[in-house]
Amino acid sequence: MTPPTPSPVTSLEVTDEDSAAPAKSSALKGNESRSPGRLAWSRFKRDRAGVISGYVVLFFFVVSIGAPLIAKLYGKNPYTTYGINTPGLLNEFGFPVKANGGISGDFWFGVEPQLGRDVLTFLLYGMRNSLLIATAATVLTTLLGVVIGITAGYLGGRTDYFVGRVIDILLAFPQTLFFIAFWPVVLAIFVSPEENTPIWLTVTSLITVMTAFGWASIARLLRGEVLALREREFVEAAKVTGASPARIIFKELLPNLWTPILIQSTLLLPAYVTAEAGLAFLGVGLTDPTPDWGVMLQFGAKYYQDDITFMLFPGLSMVIFVVAFNLLGDSVRDALDPKTKR
Repeated sequence: MTPPTPSPVTSLEVTDEDSAAPAKSSALKGNESRSPGRLAWSRFKRDRAGVISGYVVLFFFVVSIGAPLIAKLYGKNPYTTYGINTPGLLNEFGFPVKANGGISGDFWFGVEPQLGRDVLTFLLYGMRNSLLIATAATVLTTLLGVVIGITAGYLGGRTDYFVGRVIDILLAFPQTLFFIAFWPVVLAIFVSPEENTPIWLTVTSLITVMTAFGWASIARLLRGEVLALREREFVEAAKVTGASPARIIFKELLPNLWTPILIQSTLLLPAYVTAEAGLAFLGVGLTDPTPDWGVMLQFGAKYYQDDITFMLFPGLSMVIFVVAFNLLGDSVRDALDPKTKR
């Protein structure tokens, strides 16, 4: 009697399962072998809002860096008073003759009242100066906050207590009031009231004041993270092996803190952009004739009832940049820590 032959269906089912198992196994191994950075980048690329925001932010930085080249190709600069030098651009009241702020083929964004400077080049250089100050302040604030926060969290004791009270004091007052109050003090140290303040000193003082009063939030966040991490097994193991505090901080703690550091940095920069523009609008910081976002808003506020064009371009560009950077920061946060995604 011949043995029964296996049914074709059973044979096919076994073959499919056997062939699918290695494929699933290789896919899982592939995901496990990918680094956290690659996984975060993959998650970020799937976020359409984050990708579009990244391109918008990149566009602003590229345009700001290339402002001198764009102005040279355009044939204008932000300092020449075209309305005074060229007859027919301004009327007897000092306003552009043409509608919509004097927009034309020669002046794409129009000319400003009274002096008749080119709005487009003034905006480009204003973006350049504002982003330069905000970026420098963000980098220095992050570095200072990282150093103080990690030091306080790792050492603990009296150091942690003292740093914690300083952070509480700084966070208890609005930063804008601090900037306004300490701005004259900083300038008075270097320049007498009879002399004009150099632009480089104004920029340096702005960055210094922003950094001095902006590090508290990131320091508090990292202090709490370090307090939790220093009790973990890998830190205790490093101490047992005789690792120095510097090695523990740089090799054990810091690699676990890059996510909150990066997230806080992406949230700091747009805040500093608006803070710097607000200071310039209030007359603290960069002042006319130095191009700046806040200077343009201050100037446009004088004439918005007669022509909204002079406030439209700087205001709209700032809103687009700040919104895009905030969306980019949210996307970076979700990509680095998908558990926080809503």
